[in-house]
Amino acid sequence: MSQKRQVSLPEELCSSAERKFAAQFPGVESLLEFVLKELLSNEAEKLDLKEKAMLEQRLRDLGYM
Repeated sequence: MSQKRQVSLPEELCSSAERKFAAQFPGVESLLEFVLKELLSNEAEKLDLKEKAMLEQRLRDLGYM
């Protein structure tokens, strides 16, 4: 099992999130875990798009596109 960290958040924010997302997530911890994973995967996707654009530019510069 991976190690866990504690994070401090305002009570009002946590309560609001728990009420709003109670049907999808059993608690604020699982909601935050999901959100962080999504943000990290989107960042990886953005990097892939930047790499793709860089490769396309190189191919254009070489006359292949």
